[in-house]
Amino acid sequence: MIILGSLFTLGLLVLLLGPFLISSQPLKGLESAQAVATEESRFVTIPFAGTDGLKLHYLEADGGSEADAPTFVLLHGFTFNAYTWNELLPGLAEHGRVVAHDQVPYGLSAKPTRDEWSGPNPFTKEAALTHLLAFLDARGIDQAILVGNSSGATLAMEAALEAPERVSGLVLINPWVYVDRPSFPDAVTQLPQIRRLNLLLARQLGSRGTLLDLSYHDPQAISDERRALTMIHTRVENWDLAWGELFVRAMASPVDVSAHLGELTQPSLVIIGEEDRVVPPEDSRRAAQALPHATVATIPGCGHVPQEECPDAVLEAVVEWF
Repeated sequence: MIILGSLFTLGLLVLLLGPFLISSQPLKGLESAQAVATEESRFVTIPFAGTDGLKLHYLEADGGSEADAPTFVLLHGFTFNAYTWNELLPGLAEHGRVVAHDQVPYGLSAKPTRDEWSGPNPFTKEAALTHLLAFLDARGIDQAILVGNSSGATLAMEAALEAPERVSGLVLINPWVYVDRPSFPDAVTQLPQIRRLNLLLARQLGSRGTLLDLSYHDPQAISDERRALTMIHTRVENWDLAWGELFVRAMASPVDVSAHLGELTQPSLVIIGEEDRVVPPEDSRRAAQALPHATVATIPGCGHVPQEECPDAVLEAVVEWF
């Protein structure tokens, strides 16, 4: 009994004190977003309460000369960035203006540390919506077709619910709707041990291509260039601290858009990669059935990010739909 008691005490100490061995100092030797930016990169600063403004990175193509040509705003998913759309941009640009931005803190967009904001938390899902609408304002976009992949599709739907007059249509690619995960109160998520563990998780997930590999039906199709663009955030200073903050907030932010699908009045296209290993295809079909004005397009032999793996099929589906 004495031995068991000692082991229990030791285990408890490891649980309570072990996370403090995880350094909370930012990773060293990294650069500014501008230093890492590619030739296509553009930046704009948006207002956000409690900060001096947040600098967002974006890509843009304006190929539609007709006055009534639509504007497509492309929203990436969890851990991805605007470059997930670079194979789709040229084709879509033949039909209208196309804009894709890195959501905070992904890609080359702002990665605010805790001493850089004093108002609302910039890493909540509510903040992501505020950022999106401010980005539309900054780029002079009054109304757009929102094209979202995975959690980007969730953001697109939330924007359509919040500001329906600004969303003329929705393209939802393997939408992340039916999420079975627990949420925790702030009293738990803000424990210093939990914060350190989330920082460790962010560093591990953010510095590896595990989710990228999982998102392809055929991971062998991922080029070195694609992998480098997906991981471009790892070259930017403070990325790990910002991702850690995002992970902490995610623990307290339930995904509840499924309760509001029937309220979305915009015409919608749901694109389903039939070999999706992240969002089950049956979940995407279920979401499409709950949307009042949805069309469904399926892409065989394609996984969670068909805009990367099967861009021609995605373009064909979108153009045929709108």
